[in-house]
Amino acid sequence: MPEMRFHVRWPDERIEACYSPSLIIKEHFVPGATYALDDFRERSRIALTIAAERVREKYGFLCSRALGQLARIEAAAAQFEAMPGASVTIVSFED
Repeated sequence: MPEMRFHVRWPDERIEACYSPSLIIKEHFVPGATYALDDFRERSRIALTIAAERVREKYGFLCSRALGQLARIEAAAAQFEAMPGASVTIVSFED
């Protein structure tokens, strides 16, 4: 399966490289676009869950790395929940 990384800029300006075992991320995010924190979190949940399921379909087990990435996104997003207008920018894709 083609894996990829997508680079995000968090509300504190920190840039993080995130992992996906599938190119499905490209169907849910656009490089350069900025998403409200809740929207980013929901899009990440959907895309990384689909990615993990695609691995299950092909190899017979969920991709723990995709689920781990989702957990890291959830934890990072939780840090900014109280910040009014918090948003996340998709900096770039790397396949």
